[in-house]
Amino acid sequence: MTTLKEYLDTTGCEQTLKDLIELIAKQAGPIRDAFISNQKYTDTENVYGETQIALDKWSDAHLLKVLEKSGLVKELASEEQPEIVELNGAKAGYAVTMDPLDGSSLVQVNLAVGTIIGIYDGKAMQEGRNMLAAMYMLYGPMTTLTVTVKEGVHIFALNDKGEYMMMEKDIQIPEGKIYASGALKKDWLPKHKEFIEYLEGEGYKLRYSGSFVADVHQLLKYGGIFSYPAFAGHENGKLRLLFEANPLGFIITQAGGRISDGSQDILTITPEKLDHRVPIYIGSKGAVEKMEEMFK
Repeated sequence: MTTLKEYLDTTGCEQTLKDLIELIAKQAGPIRDAFISNQKYTDTENVYGETQIALDKWSDAHLLKVLEKSGLVKELASEEQPEIVELNGAKAGYAVTMDPLDGSSLVQVNLAVGTIIGIYDGKAMQEGRNMLAAMYMLYGPMTTLTVTVKEGVHIFALNDKGEYMMMEKDIQIPEGKIYASGALKKDWLPKHKEFIEYLEGEGYKLRYSGSFVADVHQLLKYGGIFSYPAFAGHENGKLRLLFEANPLGFIITQAGGRISDGSQDILTITPEKLDHRVPIYIGSKGAVEKMEEMFK
């Protein structure tokens, strides 16, 4: 089986980018090891007003420390930080965006959660389509890494020796029939409600865990669409462009799928602020295009 390092050595990536991807991937072990002792809610909120659990803060601090020490990252934008962090003394000029632990509240009930990463050249505040690489580590029954360096989407599994071994190569998302939608049904706007009713009429099955990264990951295997729409009180959406939408949208697009805010490709949106939020429709190309057609 092909290791992560062996795969990266076949790509056109610069050595510093390979080193950065491998370094971040190695942090899955320490983060997962911290699950048991960091499950309690803290008395603090992140910049977005969300109550943190200790694991959110631990994962953020751990990744920040590792990336600063590496000398590979010049800018770091984290969902747990109020501002972009400038890392002094960097030898390489990469910018990293991260959600250190997406779906962290689910750790307490032992459901899958993940770490979402986007890597850019230069600045973090760029359109998603400019990414050099995107990846996420998923902590489920297995610890897996899904990664793209614009040369296909590949999934690796972490073995008991601490090595990532390739499980699936050159993944293409099928036109499946799984769907999920965030927000309370009573708050859905009319167009979104009509679209969900269409999906149900076409035989789509509901699969929703509450972990964005886990819910999107299953689409790579089974196809379909995940949505977190604009809804009453949150007409600009809830999920964040930089930390959630762009990295996963980049991966899904590289696998032949689409990501949209209801009218345009999310990867073409220039972020206006760190807390830029967008409605999200992500998954199989046909399902996303059907949504855009209905929304017109």
